[in-house]
Amino acid sequence: MWKKVLFFSGLALMLAGCSTNDDSEEETAENAEGSEGEQVIQIASHLEPMTDVVEIAADNIEEPYEIELVEVSDNIQYNEALLNEEVDANFAQHEPFMEKFNEERDGNLVAMQPIYDAIVGFYSPVYDSIEDIEDGAEVAIPSDSSNEARALLTLEQHDLITLDPEAGYFATVDDIQENPYNFEFTHIDLLNLTGAYEDGIELVFNLPTYIASIGLTPDDAVFLEEDVENTFAISLVAREDNQDSEAMRAVQEAMTSQEVYDFLSDLEEEGHLESAFEVED
Repeated sequence: MWKKVLFFSGLALMLAGCSTNDDSEEETAENAEGSEGEQVIQIASHLEPMTDVVEIAADNIEEPYEIELVEVSDNIQYNEALLNEEVDANFAQHEPFMEKFNEERDGNLVAMQPIYDAIVGFYSPVYDSIEDIEDGAEVAIPSDSSNEARALLTLEQHDLITLDPEAGYFATVDDIQENPYNFEFTHIDLLNLTGAYEDGIELVFNLPTYIASIGLTPDDAVFLEEDVENTFAISLVAREDNQDSEAMRAVQEAMTSQEVYDFLSDLEEEGHLESAFEVED
């Protein structure tokens, strides 16, 4: 039995800032134990299929634990809520994104378990193939640093640009050493990249979760990322202080259950993602 609540970070963080330590401890205790003695584990997430995975895990977690899905509306709330101990874990990001958050916020978040790797790529309302790309094309890439790097690395994989090899998974446009197509790069928030496609920008980086809103799938991409190491796999994330708890280990087991694997396998057959774990016999 799973529960779902909506999380409005601005109000929640404001109230948290005004609370006393005693109030926070009392609230944490109330959240940790359900009406029948279950231990409630709150996991922040947003958008399908991430929320679907949390719900399937909730149906398969062992007693006395119970998962409560906390839905958020952007790519900031789930990490802030976890850092501030307002939730116990989140499932909405890859490890490079989490590492950048830790660096900027002096955070203590930990990637416990990779679950699946979204099949990302570049879409175009203008071009049908790489051969069609013209000189001076505008290219929309994510504005956050880790996903900016992912987009640039994808372009490099297809010999469209050359990056400084030392830049790695945090490359920026400043690390471009060769730009033979004279691309003009536009930074756009990850959640707004689909709108950039609709606005007619020639090349737009995107994830299947977002591009699906306008009826597109990875099959419609001009070209896709080639990442065999699952570097950017969507992962279960906890904090250093709770990652080794029995509760989080129960969540990890539920998130890598046969039921979750079967769900991901169906999406994998449709070409939307690749599972990042195997089910133990």
